[in-house]
Amino acid sequence: MSHTLRAFCCTALLFTAGCATSPERHATAMTKSPPQWSSVTAANNPISTQWLNCFADAQLSALVREALNQNYDLKAAAARVQSAREQARIDGAARWPQLSFASGYRRAADAMSAEAGAFEALFALSWEIDVWGRIKAAQQAAGQDADAVAADYYGAKLSLAARTAQSYFELIEAKLQAEVAEQSIKDRRTIVELVRGRFARGLTRGLDLRLVLTDLENAKAQLADSRNQVQIVTRRLQVLLGRYPDNRLNSTSSLPTPPSVLAAGLPSELLARRPDMIAAMSRLQAADARVESAKKSLLPRITLTAAGGTSSPALTELIDPRAVAWNLAMGLVQPVFTGGRLKAGIRLNEARSEEAFNHYQSTALNAFREVEQALAAEFWLREQERALQQAVEQTQASRKLAVYSYRQGLIEILTLLDSYRSTLNAQSAHLSVQRQLLSNRIDLYLALGGGV
Repeated sequence: MSHTLRAFCCTALLFTAGCATSPERHATAMTKSPPQWSSVTAANNPISTQWLNCFADAQLSALVREALNQNYDLKAAAARVQSAREQARIDGAARWPQLSFASGYRRAADAMSAEAGAFEALFALSWEIDVWGRIKAAQQAAGQDADAVAADYYGAKLSLAARTAQSYFELIEAKLQAEVAEQSIKDRRTIVELVRGRFARGLTRGLDLRLVLTDLENAKAQLADSRNQVQIVTRRLQVLLGRYPDNRLNSTSSLPTPPSVLAAGLPSELLARRPDMIAAMSRLQAADARVESAKKSLLPRITLTAAGGTSSPALTELIDPRAVAWNLAMGLVQPVFTGGRLKAGIRLNEARSEEAFNHYQSTALNAFREVEQALAAEFWLREQERALQQAVEQTQASRKLAVYSYRQGLIEILTLLDSYRSTLNAQSAHLSVQRQLLSNRIDLYLALGGGV
């Protein structure tokens, strides 16, 4: 075989290897998604993209909008998106010729000649011709990274809206819990006066009076804890809003009614809708592109360089085109021995691609778990809310009977106090599960990747 034919075959082989591209990735093919959600409460209609309106609370909507505009963490996330976009531009700049220009004045002297000076105007040009697409693959990887950061930003936006809404509901609950505790103190003071009067008439023991006074102080401690929770939640919500946490924030006086059963859509839609899934896919594609770029680093690099300029003792002569000198060169660089650096770079990027692939699978499983868990939780929380509603009604009725029975001397003071504690506990638990039902609905919206 002639040297010319051998060279042609080698070149063709290199060109064929250089044309290799990243593998095609499809979310539905990579992940086995079930045909429908296992929860019986899930409907397969498209989900609402404006879940905030489902709560019909103008103040909540205003607070979420304020958080999205003023929250500093979200602003930092937006800056990271811009940074990633600019990094992609930087990585792609190597595909274009790099031209620089320098001007100055040089003065020199030696023992054989007089001192002399000259003005200089020099230029330099370099360009790696991206024949195999190595630089383009690196640019695509940076672009995919930027897309992932943009998806992270969108996810942070949804998360911030969810945390703001959940903190708002927690604030309402904390204030309602404080109101329940205040009412409980009033009720206990009534019992204290009742027992004190009976004690003064010799109808009851001093132990009964001590017990009701102890119960009253415990109720006061519970009120203090509720008010402390109010200020904690208020300040946390103010930070989410980008405000100074001065513990001054108004809220409505009652929790909104939970929206009706949610249409969750199909599981396969989750892969293309959730921001974390989009980000994981983009990072996987970026890793694939870096594998492609690393493999193409084994191929020859063709570079074009040029330099030139002019030098003259007179500044006015710099613009004379006849004084310009220049040179142009084209070269080919083929890596021969690099101590295994290039092949190690390929294996490194392949390992990172495998890591990104498995991270995507893990993210998908976690996404399905969050949706299924939130769907199931909504069913059980609704059951719990109905049971606690009945418990509140029963304890209120039993408390009235207990007061009557104690006045008639039919029950001990401990039974009376237990009826009051049962009422307080039932009311507190009912408020808590009402708030949990709302928070879980927001978790479900977030898990489904629905917009604000």
